[in-house]
Amino acid sequence: MKLNLNTRIYIAGHRGMVGSAIWRKLEADGYSHLIGKTSAELDLRNQKAVRDFFEEEQPEVVIDAAARVGGILANNEYPYQFLMENMQIQNNLIDTAFQAGINKFIFLGSSCIYPKLAPQPLKEEYLLTGPLEPTNKWYAVAKITGVKACEAIRKQFGKDYISLMPTNLYGPYDNFDLRTSHVLPAMIRKFHDAKISSVNSKQSVVSSGDLPVTLWGSGTPMREFLYVEDLAEAVVFALENQFQDNLYNVGTGEDLTIKELAELIQKIVGHTGEIIWDSSKPDGTPRKLMDVSKMTDAGWKAKTSLEEGIRRTYAWFLENQGEFKELKIK
Repeated sequence: MKLNLNTRIYIAGHRGMVGSAIWRKLEADGYSHLIGKTSAELDLRNQKAVRDFFEEEQPEVVIDAAARVGGILANNEYPYQFLMENMQIQNNLIDTAFQAGINKFIFLGSSCIYPKLAPQPLKEEYLLTGPLEPTNKWYAVAKITGVKACEAIRKQFGKDYISLMPTNLYGPYDNFDLRTSHVLPAMIRKFHDAKISSVNSKQSVVSSGDLPVTLWGSGTPMREFLYVEDLAEAVVFALENQFQDNLYNVGTGEDLTIKELAELIQKIVGHTGEIIWDSSKPDGTPRKLMDVSKMTDAGWKAKTSLEEGIRRTYAWFLENQGEFKELKIK
């Protein structure tokens, strides 16, 4: 289908980090019929509620940015929620969109769908060629079923259902709760808290340097990070163009070690204390670098450098303390 500025676009998860970035981008581009419901207004795990919502709102395009998300700790402690709730959310959205005759659907997943020891950089064709990383396999299995559901609809019925697999994301409206957050926002929070605690302690005790920060693992795994506003641009690009395949990686094509990431965040935050690496904690996948050549060939490329993105994210963090999201799992 051909979009216009009056196309009714439903963004599932529009209040989250990814969904809100997509909303802001579409709004800035002049799209005037954006549809969004909070989780309190619409429980995406409830099939009947989702079907009633589609019948009432009549969306023409669906972007699925809704998911139960979290880091290694959250995945390890809540495996059932990460598996079942993500399947419920995406299955209800995908099938209801299909049954409603919607021809354009964008499903957002994660680079964790690829095997733990797949060759680097990760190509789309590596999907289902080996065992997953155990620390996030529950989320990964759910997302793989979403990718395959969209692929099946595309293959059997010729509808424009595509899956975009972003690398590790960060940015405004991220989750900074230390029990459930991903590595980059968790580091921002830890370095900031240590810096502030040091300032407060120095008011009554003479000391030098900031409090130390303890981080998980060895610091040797390599990771790639994408600023969420770049992902939003990729999603809008996919909306406005016809893609030839069903699955596309979205990233920068560049990575760094967790140790290098920590030192960069420490510099940006202004923390001067020691970094202690707790090697008793798991590292996760040794390396996750995306091959983004398919997306590049399609005409899109990320533009925000890691340092600039982290500076913007920390500035947002400082401006929104006391209000930013902390994800709690019941």
